[in-house]
Amino acid sequence: MNPINTISGGTLYIVATPIGNLRDISLRALDVLSAVDIIAAEDTRTTAPLLTHYSIAKKIMALHQHNERAMATKVINLLAQGKSIALVTDAGTPGISDPGGALVRLVRDQGHKVIPIPGANAAICALSASGIDTPHFLFYGFLPASSGHRKRELEALKSQPSTLVFYEAPHRIVECVADLADVLGMHRQITIARELTKVFETFHSCVLRDACAWLQAEPNRQKGEFVLLLSGAEEDKGEVSDWARRTLTLLLEDLPLKQAVKLAAAITGESKNTLYALALALKG
Repeated sequence: MNPINTISGGTLYIVATPIGNLRDISLRALDVLSAVDIIAAEDTRTTAPLLTHYSIAKKIMALHQHNERAMATKVINLLAQGKSIALVTDAGTPGISDPGGALVRLVRDQGHKVIPIPGANAAICALSASGIDTPHFLFYGFLPASSGHRKRELEALKSQPSTLVFYEAPHRIVECVADLADVLGMHRQITIARELTKVFETFHSCVLRDACAWLQAEPNRQKGEFVLLLSGAEEDKGEVSDWARRTLTLLLEDLPLKQAVKLAAAITGESKNTLYALALALKG
């Protein structure tokens, strides 16, 4: 099929691009990028090497998180003139923890067609190779940058039974994992996936208790883009392990009941409600 026949005027194409390896791009995506009138890119300096690699010469305009709403007006005007536009971000699928969501909504509101061109996605890539056997997952994306806000978000997610999927940047990875352990409990299983599809691609699974030590044991382990996969909350059956019982008993000797319960829950991963009921019984 001639690539030009795949393109419709007045249409916005949402094009997924590689998350590392440049060959992880679909033939359809290359057809679209070659045939559209304009490419809107999160960072033109990042997109240029991809286009050069595939000998695609196109007009590029910058559309990123800081100018997305302002540039939406320009994009809508171009679509009204019958132009075809491809939206790409630095890596992966636009609108998924990347710019694009606001633009798509505004373009649709104006009655213009939006067509997705699927491809690479870091979360799905990590899940597929993690060995986590679960039919359900909750994709969160990037947690808040501040520790306080991050912990509040994690508290809201703590009881989720599904696998939790987060993205994280290298300069926050250690403090983020520390907060995960503090809020979700040391026993949760974590899979750290970094530099997916790139030369130094790494998968490491451990309990949260050991995750920070693993990251800090080798400085290179803190580099790159991260996907974090966390096991979901276990069903509360009202039973307490012997370890949790001993931990709570020891803490109750020196701490007030509520403080002992909170600390025991953080250490053992047991339900606060279950531990509170046990603490009342022990005190009684």
